[in-house]
Amino acid sequence: MSVEIRVPQLPESVSDATLVAWRKQPGQPVSRDENLADLETDKVVLEVPAPVSGVLRELKVPNGTSVKSGELLALIDEGATASATTASATSAPPPAGGPAAGNGTAAAPSASGAPTPPKAGAAPPRTGPAARRVIEENNLSPDSIAASGPGGRITKNDARLAAAAATLSAATMAVAAVPAAALARGSRTEQRVPMTRLRARIAERLIQAQSTQALLTTFNEVDLTAVQELRARYKDSFEKKHGVKLGFMSFFVKASIEALKRFPVVNASVDSSDIVYHEFFDIGVAVSTERGLMVPVLRDADAMSFADVESGIANFAARARTGSITIEDLTGGTFSITNGGIFGSLMSTPIVNAPQSAILGMHKIQPRPIAVDGQIVIRPMMYLAVTYDHRIIDGREAVQFLVTIKDCLEDPGRLLLGV
Repeated sequence: MSVEIRVPQLPESVSDATLVAWRKQPGQPVSRDENLADLETDKVVLEVPAPVSGVLRELKVPNGTSVKSGELLALIDEGATASATTASATSAPPPAGGPAAGNGTAAAPSASGAPTPPKAGAAPPRTGPAARRVIEENNLSPDSIAASGPGGRITKNDARLAAAAATLSAATMAVAAVPAAALARGSRTEQRVPMTRLRARIAERLIQAQSTQALLTTFNEVDLTAVQELRARYKDSFEKKHGVKLGFMSFFVKASIEALKRFPVVNASVDSSDIVYHEFFDIGVAVSTERGLMVPVLRDADAMSFADVESGIANFAARARTGSITIEDLTGGTFSITNGGIFGSLMSTPIVNAPQSAILGMHKIQPRPIAVDGQIVIRPMMYLAVTYDHRIIDGREAVQFLVTIKDCLEDPGRLLLGV
C-alpha cells in the first residue's frame, strides 16, 4: 500500500518552505520516524519524518522547490522491501539537484572531483542536520569523514574539519595548475549565490525596522569590577551546584528586567495607534549561527534564577547551532539583548527587533583608565548601547533606563534588594 508523504503543517507565521535536501532516494528502505527531507523556513530547518516503514517509491518534488503545508512530497510503499522495488527505482530519473538513485547509496565526489565509493558492508555514518548541511555544501562523502561523536556519529565539527581539508587540497591543486603569469595578476573571480531563506528574512526584518520605526541610540559605559569579582568568587561553586557556568549574560538579563520594571514603556510595543504595555518579561538573546542571527526568547525571565538564565541561553545556543531550535523558541519577545563584544566590537548601534521597541547592545570588556574618588585607576569597562523607538520612548526614559542597568551592574546587590 502506498502512503503519501506531505509537507507538515507549517506555523501560522510561515507561509511556505524550501525543500533543501532529500535524505532518501527512490528504492531505498526507510524506517518509521526516519528523516526523509529537510525543509528550510525563514526561521528554522524542519525535518520530514517517515510515517511508516517501507521503501521510498517516488519523489514528487525536487530539491530547491518552494512548498506549502500539505503539499505532496513523496510516496512510500508500506511494508515493502528494497529488493522488490530496486528495478523500478533505478530506472527513475533523480530529482533536480539530488544524487542519482541506485542501490540506495550515492557516491559523493571527493576533493579531487572523483567519487568516493562507500565502504562495502559498512552501515552509513549517522549525522545530524547541521553536519549533513556542511557535508552537502562541500560535496563530501560521509564515509570519508572521521567520526568523533558517540556511536560513530559525525559531528558538525568533524564535517567542518573534513571540508577544510578538502578545500586546502583543492586549492593546492588549483594553484599548481595556474600559470605563473596569472598568479602574478591575482585572482578576479566572482561567485553569485542565492540568499538563504533565513538571511533573506533577516534582511527583510532589518529594513522593516528601519523604515517603520524612529530609531535612536543612546550610550553609556559600565564598570564591571564588581561583576567580575562576584564571578571569580563563586564561579566554581556555582558550576558545581547548577551544572552550568556563571557568565555575564545572566547579570545583564537581570539588570535589564529591573530597568524594564522601572520604565515599562521600554518593554512596550506599538500596534497601529495604540501602545501595548507588556506586563511580562520575555527577553530575546541574540545567538550567532552559521545560518545567521537568531533571537530565541527566555519566557518570563523575571521568574528565572541566574542558573535558569544561564542554562536557558546555553541550551538555545546549542540548539540554534545544530539546527534543532523551534519556531516557538524564536517567536515573541518584549525586549532583546545582543552581545557584539564576543566578536571584539567596542561600540555599535544595534537595530531593534520589531515589533519590540528597544534593544540593549553589549560590547567588548576593555581595561581603561577612569577617575575614581579623584584617582586614576584601571577598570574593566564596557560600552553599553540602547537603541529605541523614539515614537513612544523619550530620550529621558531611554537614558535613565540605561543608567539603571549601569547602576545594577556596578553594584549587583541592587539586583537582590530591588533598589
